Amino acid sequence: MSGGRAGGDGDGHGPPRLRAVVGTAGHVDHGKTALILALTGIDCDRWAEEKERGITIDLGFAWLREGDLQVGFVDVPGHERFLHNALAGLGGIRLALLVVAADEGVKPQTREHLDVCRLLGIPRLVVALTKTDLVSADLVELAGLEVEELLAGSPWPGALRFPVSSVTGEGVAELRAALMEAAREAAEADAAGEGGGTGDVGDRAAAPVRLPIDRAFHLKGLGALVTGTLAGGRIRPGDALELLPGGAAIRVRGIQVHGEPREEAVAGERTSLQVAGVELGELARGQEIVEPGAFAPTRRLAARLTLLPDAPKPITGPTEVRVHLHAAEVIGRLRPVGGGEIAPGATAAVELRLAAPLVAVRGDRFIVRRPSPPATLGGGVVLDPAWRPRRGRSAAPPPVDLAAGGDGALGDEVLVGWVRDAGEAGAGAAELARRLGRRPAEVAARLEALNADQRLLAVPEGAGHGPRWIVPAAFRRVVERAGQVLEEAFRRDRLARGVPKAEAVRRILPGRAAELADVYLGWLAAAGTIAVDGDLVGLPGREAELTGEESALARAAADRFAAGGLTPPSPAAVAAELGAKPQILDGVLRYLVERGRLVRLPGGLILAASALERLRGELAEAGWDRFSVADFKDRFGLSRKWAIPLLEHLDSTGVTRRVGDERQVVGRG
Repeated sequence: MSGGRAGGDGDGHGPPRLRAVVGTAGHVDHGKTALILALTGIDCDRWAEEKERGITIDLGFAWLREGDLQVGFVDVPGHERFLHNALAGLGGIRLALLVVAADEGVKPQTREHLDVCRLLGIPRLVVALTKTDLVSADLVELAGLEVEELLAGSPWPGALRFPVSSVTGEGVAELRAALMEAAREAAEADAAGEGGGTGDVGDRAAAPVRLPIDRAFHLKGLGALVTGTLAGGRIRPGDALELLPGGAAIRVRGIQVHGEPREEAVAGERTSLQVAGVELGELARGQEIVEPGAFAPTRRLAARLTLLPDAPKPITGPTEVRVHLHAAEVIGRLRPVGGGEIAPGATAAVELRLAAPLVAVRGDRFIVRRPSPPATLGGGVVLDPAWRPRRGRSAAPPPVDLAAGGDGALGDEVLVGWVRDAGEAGAGAAELARRLGRRPAEVAARLEALNADQRLLAVPEGAGHGPRWIVPAAFRRVVERAGQVLEEAFRRDRLARGVPKAEAVRRILPGRAAELADVYLGWLAAAGTIAVDGDLVGLPGREAELTGEESALARAAADRFAAGGLTPPSPAAVAAELGAKPQILDGVLRYLVERGRLVRLPGGLILAASALERLRGELAEAGWDRFSVADFKDRFGLSRKWAIPLLEHLDSTGVTRRVGDERQVVGRG
C-alpha cells in the first residue's frame, strides 16, 4: 500500500483498474487532517494560514494505492464558516469518512456534515472516533454510543466505527483496511453501473468528459492548472475540451493523477490538468471542463428537494438560497412547483432560478443553504436542467416529476416526457443527451426503440442532422390545427384558391416547429388533410366557385383591365365604374390573379396577363441588347409608376436581367 509521499510496497503498477474517492466529514478540530496524514502520509493542509491556525480552511487532497485499487481522499474544512469550501469537494464522493473526536463527541458540524452526506446520496460511510489517546476507554465508548444514536435514523445505521489515535497510531491500520475494502466495494459498484444514491451512473468512464473545477492555479514553467474529481469520461493529453460556463476552447497539455504524470485520466480519479487556450483569470472554482457540445449551462432547472427536518420554517413561496452543485456555488430563488408549501422533512418538486449559469444534468445532487444567517436547508436531485414551465400551466408539476425517479437513468418515461413537452417542434437526441449527461448515440438508440414501439415519431431534420422526435399526439394536434386554419381561411375568403404556404406554416406550426415545415406539410398531404399546389395550401378536392353575379363581375373586370393595356385603371376605379363593392371586387380580382388571367406586379399594381404577354413579344422584337429605364418608358409610353414594377416583374421572370443601371434582354420568360 502506498501514499503519494510515503512511497509504496510495489504492488501497484500501471493505471489502476478501480477508482474511488473518499471525503471526510466532521466538526472543526476533530482531527480529520491529522487522520488523513496518519492514513496516507500526506499533509492536506497546504496553506500557511492553515498551519498557523491549526484548522483546515480549504480542500486538501491525499491518496492511497492498493493493487488495482486507487483511493483519493478529499479533506474538507470542518468549521461552519468554511462549509462552502467543504461542499465544493464533496461532489462525486462515493464513500464518506465521518470523523468524531472521542473527547467531544457529536457536535453541530458533525450533524450538518452528516445531513450533507445524506442529501448528496453518498452510499457508504465509515466512522473514525479520533483522539482516543486523550480520553479514557469509557469516554471512547460513550462517544461511540452517541454516534450510534446519530446514525440510527440515517442511511448508514450499521456503519463500521473505529477508535483511532493519529498520535499513537492505535486503530489506524484497521481503519485503513476498512476504508480500502469499502472503497473497493464502491468502485466495483460504479464499474457495474450500480452506484446507488446518485442514480444509474452506468459506465462513467464511457460517459462524456466532465471535470468540475475545485481549484485553479499557476505554476511557473507550466502555466494554468486545474484540479477536480473527474465525474465522467477519459482525458488524454492533446484533447480539445470546452470550459463552461463561457464556452472557451481548451487544450490539455498534460495530466497528473495524484502527483504522477499520466497519459490518461479516467472517471473517478482526482485529476490535475495543465491547460492551454485560457488564462488563469478565466478559470474559477465551479466551472467545468467538458467534452465540446456534450453539456450546457443552465439558469433554470426543475428538481426534487428534501427539506431537512430541522429547517427553520416551511418554504411557501420564492425563497433566496445558495445552491451548491459539484464545485459550483450560485445564488438562486427556489419555489415549490404546483403551489402549496414544503414542510420541514418533506420532499417536493421545486423550480430553481439561478443568478448565474452552472452546468447540470438530470441526476446531479445539490445542496441549498440559507445565505444569511448561513444554514443548510436541504438538498435534492436535478430532474430537468432545461426545464421551462409550459405556457398557461406554470403551476403544473414538471413533466418528468417525482414518479420518474429523478436519477440519471436513461428511462423511457423520461425521454417520452421531455419529447412530449417539446411539442410539435420535437427534440433531438443531442439535446436530450445534454440534459442526461449521456452520449447522443446512446440516447438515439433508446429513441429508435420507442419509435419501433410507436410511442415516438421521427421527423427528419435534413442532411447531416439526425431526426427530431415527437409524440404521436403532437402530429394529431397539427392535423387538427391544419384543418381549422384552412377552413377558417376559406370562410373569410371563399374565392381563394389556397392559403400562401408561408402564412399556412406560420399559423399551423408554432415556433421552432416551422423549421420542420416541409416534413409536416408532406405528412399532412399524404394523410389527405391538405393539398399543396405550388406556393398555395388548400383542402383536397376543394374548388373555389363564383356565383352567377360574381362570374359576370369577373368578366367585366377582366375586360376593363385588358382594355387598359399596360396602364389599366385601378381596382377602385373599376369598382366605381362597375358599381361593385370594393371587398367583393377584391375577392374576384384575387380569383382572376390565382387563375392567371390577371397579374399582380410588385407594389400591388394589377394588369391583364394578355397585356404582359404582348409586352414580352414587343420587347423581344425591339432588337435591344441593353436598355435603360428611360428607353423602356419612352418605347412603351409609361410613367415611372408603371415602368419600375413592370421591369421588376420582367427581372423576376427571367425576361430581363439588371446590369448596373441598365437591363439586358435574356429571353421570353
